[in-house]
Parts: sequence; C-alpha cells; structure tokens
Amino acid sequence: MNSLTLVVAAIAAVAILLIAVGVASSGSSAGVSARLERYASGKQDKKKDKPEGLADLLAQSSALATINKAVEQRDFGANLSRELARADLKLKVSEYLAIWAATTVGTPVVMFLLGFVIKSLQSPLVLLFGLILGFFAPRIWLGRRKSGRLNSFNKQLPDTITLVANALRAGSSFLQAIELVVRESRPPISTEFGRVIREVNLGLPFDTALENMVRRVKSDDFELMATAIAIQHQVGGNLAEILDSIAFTIRERVRIKGEIRTLTAQQRLSGYVVGLLPFGLAGFIYLAAPTFFDPMWDPKVSVVGLPAGVIILGFGVIMMMIGFTAIQKIVDIEV
Repeated sequence: MNSLTLVVAAIAAVAILLIAVGVASSGSSAGVSARLERYASGKQDKKKDKPEGLADLLAQSSALATINKAVEQRDFGANLSRELARADLKLKVSEYLAIWAATTVGTPVVMFLLGFVIKSLQSPLVLLFGLILGFFAPRIWLGRRKSGRLNSFNKQLPDTITLVANALRAGSSFLQAIELVVRESRPPISTEFGRVIREVNLGLPFDTALENMVRRVKSDDFELMATAIAIQHQVGGNLAEILDSIAFTIRERVRIKGEIRTLTAQQRLSGYVVGLLPFGLAGFIYLAAPTFFDPMWDPKVSVVGLPAGVIILGFGVIMMMIGFTAIQKIVDIEV
C-alpha cells in the first residue's frame, strides 16, 4: 500500500510539473505559417472576454509547439498528422501522442486501483491485458473516426457532384460552384471544400488545392472526380456531362456495396463471434472464479519447458485469429 501511494504521488508530481512548465512557457506569438494554416483549416482566433482556462494555456504552450514541430518533421509524425486530419480531430501530433501514452499507462493503473475492490483485477495477466488495451484503444478510436468520416463523405459525394454539374450548366464558374457546395452542403463535404476555397484565396493554384484535398480525404470516388477535373482543365470538354457520369458511377457503386453488405451481414457477425466470444467468456469465468484456470499454469505438466495450458491457449488464440482473418477476407468483396 505504501509503494502504491508513492507511485501515485510521483505520477501526480510529474503531471503538475509538466503543466507548470507548459503554462510558464506558453507564448501568444505565432508565425506567419501557423496563422496561414489556421486560416486554411478554418481555425479562427476567437476573442475571449473571460480568462483563459488551463486547456487554452496548454494549447498555446511554446514548449508543446516545439515538441510538435520536431515530431511532425519525421515521417511518423507527418503520417500521423495526416491521419488526424482525415479523422477531423483538432489535435496536434504531440497531443495525440500524449493521450496515447496516458491511456497505455493509465489503463493498467486504473485496473490495479480497482483491484482493491475486485481482487481479480490485480492479476499480472489482467494488468497485461489492460496495457495492451490502453495501447491499441487510441488507434482503434482514430481508425473508427477516420472510417466514419470517410463513409459520410462518400455518401454525400454523388449529390455534391450533381450540384456542381447543375451550377456549371447554370453558367457559374467551377470556383463559384464549389462556393455553392460550401453553402448548401453539410460537413464533412462543406468543411473540405471550404478549405479548398481558402487555399485558393491564399494564392494556391486550384489544381494543387484539389490535390491537397485528395490527400486529406483519401477517397477513391473523390480521386476519380479530381482526376476528371484536372484532365478537363488540360484538354477541355463538357465538364457537366463528365461529372454526371461520375455521379452515376458512384451511386451504382454505393448501391452495390450496400447490397453486398446486407448479404454478408450474417458472415461478418459470425467472424466477430468467432473472434470475440472466447475472450469474453474467458474473462467472465476468470472474474467469477479466479482459481478456475490455475491448472493451466501448473508446471508439472509442461511441454518444451512451458505449461501445457499456455501452449494450448496460444494455439487456440492463433487458430481463432486465422479464422477471423479468413472470414473477413471472404466477405470483403471489392466493387
């Protein structure tokens, strides 16, 4: 109990020290590139009539900005920054890494503290599971945010393309048609096209601004639209008819994907059951009867120096992973 108190006190002291350093080194000045990036991304500075909170002070920390700049200069940081943009998370790379580290360390710590109420949670295996869960949770959250935003974007894209084509037939320029999309559409379509307009207003060529949007969104359907627009700008042609054809193609693809998802729903559910049910059942049994699995760790029955239960458990986990992966590959039909 004394060692636990020391650990908690040390963590709290380090956290307070980091907060104090961040607040003390916070600066209000920003470079030209930072202000242009805020304008292009739609993050306008807001005048505050009340004192800044702790979160605002930490967001302005020059120390945190220096760490973020150093991380983003590396390939890992640049890729992670792109992933955060695709998920529409208003986080810097350093902030996301801090959250990642906090969940990785904090999840087993919380489980250990809860172990004083539920003794089973203080088992080394449970703490190891908490460490793994805390490590992968931010990545899973980021992936779900990114896929959800991409699905929403793709669903709105056919109507957006039709809106642009109709605006072109009405005599508007392509840039005016994009401004109409920004006014009439919902996020994330309006957000992304709004950033294109702001980048063009800052002097960036339209083709380059569109390429930046393709890299941010990472949508195959939108990449098809952007490629058609780039080709039309070079060789000419009726852009409205081209966009109508693209919108029809995308609508048919979305319809076929929906039918495939409906027909493969039972198989996908079977994959989740195969992959998750054994772990859930094992966790429930362990919490209900902590000594139930003790014979599995008995060293008297060993294979190549390891308890036979560990070998059997590892083999079972590998086979379940193979089955889950095989089912996902079978039902993942490309359109």
